[in-house]
Amino acid sequence: MSIVLYIAVMAGVTYLVRAIPFAFFSKKIKSRFFRSFLYYIPYAVLSAMTIPAIFYSTGSIITAVIGTVAALVLSYFGLPLIVVALAASAAAYIAGLIIK
Repeated sequence: MSIVLYIAVMAGVTYLVRAIPFAFFSKKIKSRFFRSFLYYIPYAVLSAMTIPAIFYSTGSIITAVIGTVAALVLSYFGLPLIVVALAASAAAYIAGLIIK
């Protein structure tokens, strides 16, 4: 039963985050600073949620760093997300096997 409550709360929060700007900003936002600020919010929130999960997911900071470096290098070269994710996971896994 609690899983249903969790899903309902997440749905409500997701809806409110998208509905509130429509309720308060009926005109186009002209402030260049404010538009820039709003543009980068999704990236900042995604980073704030993802980065800690990366470094606590493997149980070893070394394997997490190796996986992160692999992901950064591959994404720099413009590879698809699935390739980056699989390669980073494989790099962290192989590093974990070698380090043990």
